[in-house]
Amino acid sequence: MLKARVVTALFLVAGFLAVLFLLPAGAVALVFAIIAALAAWEWAGLLQAGKLARSVFGVFVLLSCLALSLQPATGFPLLWLIAAFFWLLVAPFWLARRWEPGCMGYPVGWLLLVPTWAALVDLYGRSPWLLLATMALAWVADTAAYFTGRACGRHKLAPAISPGKTWEGVAGAVVGVAAYGLLATPALPQFHGIGWPVLLGWLLLLTALGIVGDLFESLVKRQAGLKDSSQLLPGHGGILDRIDSQISTLPLVALGLYWAGP
Repeated sequence: MLKARVVTALFLVAGFLAVLFLLPAGAVALVFAIIAALAAWEWAGLLQAGKLARSVFGVFVLLSCLALSLQPATGFPLLWLIAAFFWLLVAPFWLARRWEPGCMGYPVGWLLLVPTWAALVDLYGRSPWLLLATMALAWVADTAAYFTGRACGRHKLAPAISPGKTWEGVAGAVVGVAAYGLLATPALPQFHGIGWPVLLGWLLLLTALGIVGDLFESLVKRQAGLKDSSQLLPGHGGILDRIDSQISTLPLVALGLYWAGP
């Protein structure tokens, strides 16, 4: 299992860097749309959908991405705004009450994935390095939370949803993200001129939202009786398992930069 996990991780990193820095912009947007479609196929599986329904939903998300790419200036900000409303106001109540997707499963899945695709495309268009640095924020948070939780985790964060997560892990994620942000943002011109208090507040919000996104996917998997969203990535589970924190943070970053101006 460890060997498969390491080999898959190396291929994922190499493939992602090749997409970011070797492909033309149109091809990058298409690759991101295909990833969103595969994640939609996984999401439909969590809803206990059959093979046909899973494929139809994946194709629907793919076509939605392609259609929205025709009007990014108007369509993308609206998507991010709706996603921000969901993650900031709806998702916390959803987790607290442990709602099941039910008939809202497909609209919610669409809302999770299509704004994320739009954020990927927009951040890449601004700078591949900006996209990479933004996604790395979630990776740093996950890594810091994991090792801190393993070392000194005592108080469970959400035992009914994800028993392995602890408040100590959350504290580790906050510290790790703050350190990463303070080191990385000087190299990103998009964040120049932002005061440290504002930047730290923004990093804290994104860390919290990343945890919410992680817990949200964990809840849906638990309700479906599944450990992983799929087996598309040997040793890592599925695409949703790897991007759960990105789904809840990338649209917020894209929206914030959109409001901040060019």
